[in-house]
Amino acid sequence: MLKNGQTKGTMRILVVDDSEDARDLIEGALLSAGYKDVVSATSAADAYGALDIGKRANGDAAPIDLILLDIVMPDVDGIEACARIRSDGRYGDIPIIMVTALADMDSLANAFMAGANDYINKPLNRIELLARVRASLKLKAELVRRLERERELLNFVSSRGDRRPGTCIDEVTGLFVGEFAEAYLTASAKQTEGQPISVITLAVDRLDACRAATGDKMANSILASVATVVRAATATVGEIAAAYRNGIIVVVAPGYTTAAAVKLAESMRAAVAHLGLSNVEAIKADYVTASLAVSSGHAKPDADSIKLLTQAINSVQLLAARGGGEVVTVSS
Repeated sequence: MLKNGQTKGTMRILVVDDSEDARDLIEGALLSAGYKDVVSATSAADAYGALDIGKRANGDAAPIDLILLDIVMPDVDGIEACARIRSDGRYGDIPIIMVTALADMDSLANAFMAGANDYINKPLNRIELLARVRASLKLKAELVRRLERERELLNFVSSRGDRRPGTCIDEVTGLFVGEFAEAYLTASAKQTEGQPISVITLAVDRLDACRAATGDKMANSILASVATVVRAATATVGEIAAAYRNGIIVVVAPGYTTAAAVKLAESMRAAVAHLGLSNVEAIKADYVTASLAVSSGHAKPDADSIKLLTQAINSVQLLAARGGGEVVTVSS
């Protein structure tokens, strides 16, 4: 997954190695895989120059998306270079893969302490190299998505008249209030127009009956436990979970097709059942179950995106009343 509008050909990779043979091998593997913008540096000093480190420390970051950094180099080794790069605030999130012929685990440990994300051994294996490059670039893209999501949420918070923290977080579940899901859904649709997007709604089966029989304290305790399951299941960057006052939990998942969203919903349904929480009002089990509805489509910057949310909410309310612990898809 790359940043919006970005392809392999536009990703810029910096290769730092004092060995010409090693540089040629890495560059050849990357170019053959479609990474067209590969920059080479023969030393740590050259790498600092490519990154403008020490020249304009308060300026913009150089357009580098990934660094492949040899550990053993003359003058300044890769571990020291990694730490120097990380000390520049502009490069706190750039993936750094160490390239090493060392079998010394202490050196690798020091590299990770210096800020490295991954490593690959020499002699290089092309398949392994490309796999690690792809994984690191995917991580970087997900971090970009997280920053975009946080910006949208901060904008939403700042636009609210009442900015007290309690108005942003649901006090029972600890998740965002439902309005955040609506704001994020609208914002995501604008940023990812035409791409898949899904809304998953979750409701604890027969929760209203449980609340009537055992009181608010028990019902709220169940909701809080279920929210921990949802939070764990949606730890992937890009998703957001929010809760409405009636207990319905909403997950907005940009980039998720129907199949991917159903898989996520099934995992949450199973995890809730695995909690084994008692619910005396349950119909088909003697423990708490949850029903989920999945509504999927393609992101559109208009009311169609909110329609995904309302469809899923309406459907999950009916499912929860039946108490069957189901996962269903909702057709537009």
